[in-house]
Amino acid sequence: MPWWAWLVLGLILLGGEMLTPGGFYLLFFGCGALAVGLLGLVGLDTPVWGQWLLFTVLSVALIAVVRPRIVGRLRSSGSAIGDTVVGEWVLVETPIAPGAIGRGELRGSVWTVCNAGNAALNPGDRCRVERVEGLTLHVRKVEV
Repeated sequence: MPWWAWLVLGLILLGGEMLTPGGFYLLFFGCGALAVGLLGLVGLDTPVWGQWLLFTVLSVALIAVVRPRIVGRLRSSGSAIGDTVVGEWVLVETPIAPGAIGRGELRGSVWTVCNAGNAALNPGDRCRVERVEGLTLHVRKVEV
């Protein structure tokens, strides 16, 4: 393949990444294609099978090494669920012993709730969210 075809393919893949919802796969295939095209541009011609091999190895290596770092940074920089629900009230729906897990309602949705307090929770009790782990709310009954 001519070097300019690799550059065009790379630009198409990068454009495709902008049109797809955040998987960050086409980005690295586009970078691999651009790298092969740039190598051809500077005169490092290889056979077609070598170009495809280099494209594949570069793309997969970038996905394996760089993608987890990018995705990790994007996930940690956004606001987490815990940032918005800590301190809010949960209405307990099932009996929950201390340290046990049950169900509770928050903002009209049913959540997995862990009793972080020392007293058992009964249906209808109102508790405050202390922290969030994944999709589990750790709550404690607050005596008012």
